[in-house]
Amino acid sequence: MIGRFAVFVLLVLVGLVSPATARQDTPKEPTPDSSVVVRQALDLATTGHCIEALPLLKKSLAHVVDHTIRFNVAMSMARCAMGLERTGVAVEAIVLLNREFPHDPRVLYVTTHYYSELASRAAQDLATSAPSSVEAQELDAEAYESQGKWDEAAAEYERILKQDPETRGIHYRLGRILLSKPSTPASFDEARKEFEAELRINPEDAPSEFMLADIARQEQRWDDAIQHFSRASKLDVGFSEAFLGLGMSLNALQKYSDAITPLETYVKMVPSDAAGHYQLALAYGRTGRREDAEKQMALQREAEQRSRGSAGGPPTQPQ
Repeated sequence: MIGRFAVFVLLVLVGLVSPATARQDTPKEPTPDSSVVVRQALDLATTGHCIEALPLLKKSLAHVVDHTIRFNVAMSMARCAMGLERTGVAVEAIVLLNREFPHDPRVLYVTTHYYSELASRAAQDLATSAPSSVEAQELDAEAYESQGKWDEAAAEYERILKQDPETRGIHYRLGRILLSKPSTPASFDEARKEFEAELRINPEDAPSEFMLADIARQEQRWDDAIQHFSRASKLDVGFSEAFLGLGMSLNALQKYSDAITPLETYVKMVPSDAAGHYQLALAYGRTGRREDAEKQMALQREAEQRSRGSAGGPPTQPQ
């Protein structure tokens, strides 16, 4: 009797069966069910075996399609990575959760908690590994600022400048501290000097240009305000407040035609701000564009209503 293999060889020789068919008919090695791997990974993570679970969780994300299971896998991956201090993996999981489950309160809670913890770890590492560095001193100063301890923060910033007078951003922060105190002509003068010093170190610093513009605006030095607001908006085309300040200053000088372009830019960037619509309506109205002005006034009212609804109080009258 001819064996099965011999018959198969004869069929191949006479062309009735192709070698490709032969390969397809060859039994394959069994592969593990991906659902089994997922269950195993989640069980390991739940019972605290994160060292064993983490590689399986990462592998599972490439195959899992079910929405709920992906959520559980990514959450477990973030939790295990944080516990094992695998920062990169933790951030990867958090980014995935925010991308695939936006606005989910559980995701937002975990994101807040874990990012705060990562920031705390980094700060501790900085304080331990480089306590005398400019970065460590700057972090201390920022901590004082967040607590409203302006004098302590200023002292830290002054120490940084003594260590390295060319450190960027320090004069800007000193200027902001001066403006956080009750405004007086003297405090304006001192803050202005700090922002000017920052620009000598970093001529491309848009925030310092903006602060110089805002000081000039408050002092009603409109030409200076326009110059600095204009430069800030050119240095950083995404600096929306600079466009608003520029438009407001031009309106103040009754240069309504010139004010339209920066104000149109601003309301496109921040359509929810009633002040922008008010200023643009003013510029339109004074240049004879009454229909456009009425549209902006309607948008202003809508923005105020939304603001009142979210804040639970009356809207702030645009200046």
